[in-house]
Amino acid sequence: MSTAPIYEIDPVAFKADPYPDLAKMRADGGIHFVPQLNATLFTRRADIFVCEKNIEVFSSRQPGGLMDVLMGQNMMRKDGTQHAAERRAVFPALSPRTVMDQWKAAFETAADRLLADLAPIGEADLVRDYAMPLSGAALQVITGLTNMAPEEMDRVSQGMIDGIANYAGDAAVEANCMDCTASIDRHIDARIEPLLAAPDKSMVSVQMAAGLSDETMRANVKLAISGGQNEPRDAIAGAAFAMIQNPDQLAQVLSGDASWRDVFEEYARWMSPIGMSPRRVDQAHAYMGVDFVPDERVFFMFGSANRDEAEFDNAEVFDVMRDTGRAIAFGAGPHFCAGAAASRVLISEVALPKLFATLRGMRVVEAPVFDGWAFRGPLSLRVAWDV
Repeated sequence: MSTAPIYEIDPVAFKADPYPDLAKMRADGGIHFVPQLNATLFTRRADIFVCEKNIEVFSSRQPGGLMDVLMGQNMMRKDGTQHAAERRAVFPALSPRTVMDQWKAAFETAADRLLADLAPIGEADLVRDYAMPLSGAALQVITGLTNMAPEEMDRVSQGMIDGIANYAGDAAVEANCMDCTASIDRHIDARIEPLLAAPDKSMVSVQMAAGLSDETMRANVKLAISGGQNEPRDAIAGAAFAMIQNPDQLAQVLSGDASWRDVFEEYARWMSPIGMSPRRVDQAHAYMGVDFVPDERVFFMFGSANRDEAEFDNAEVFDVMRDTGRAIAFGAGPHFCAGAAASRVLISEVALPKLFATLRGMRVVEAPVFDGWAFRGPLSLRVAWDV
């Protein structure tokens, strides 16, 4: 373990709300070893911004790690030229141009269909009934797995997330994760021949065209589903809650003083759907008076960086007019989220504007419970609206 000061957490309380503990760690030097996570946590934005780029020391490669074992070694767990080569291969599916030219229309169709069904009802859980199926529909076209139902996208995504965070070694969690990855493999199997016959811009198709191995292609699709389902789902519902709770800020957006893109960027800073990124120390290193030894685990806490008092005034407050330029909601180094363009279009150009244009007078029926520290979002969001 590193020589960082030890900071003890209550894992249950940390999962329910990590921000008080993260604030204490930032105030007390910003780098701490947390025994309950068996990792050294970086909590200040400035330190994360520097060290995430130092891949010679803080490596994404984690041989034997849960993600590699359960999902296969994807590009998130590679560095240098190998990582860059796979990002280039996947880029045609996720580029801003592809998102606008190929996927946005599908996002809009899915959102319109969901909202048409919801509008006459007058009440719903926005997580289950809107954000989840819309995120799943977006992933269908992006990955190429148009044969996988949005509900199954959500199930396998959550199963993989639970699996790669299963540091306690719960056998049932691992078994469920393996069942989820097997489901993805079956759906990929059924799509390979059609996509070879009629290639498109989907992730399965562009990776096959680039000559990536079957194992690599599958691992990267699983990566896309593990992050590309829950993070947009949580951001859509969470940002909707933030706007309902702040009608003055909603008015600023509807008047054009702020944009839905501003809403999304501030929400991603404020609640950080991607709260953490893990690294493995590859060589002995000293930073800010802390000595690191090879093979120990480091967590870059994006959720903490985005509430760093040194960077943001009143950081715990949601403010749609805030300058979010220094936020690192999608990361800061070579592993900057490859799906950022797709998320921004889906959420700020489709999901949120269509939601508030269709379901007028939305109000919260039951206060949502936010959960998680590595990934964070509302477990449900029951709202009602005028019919």
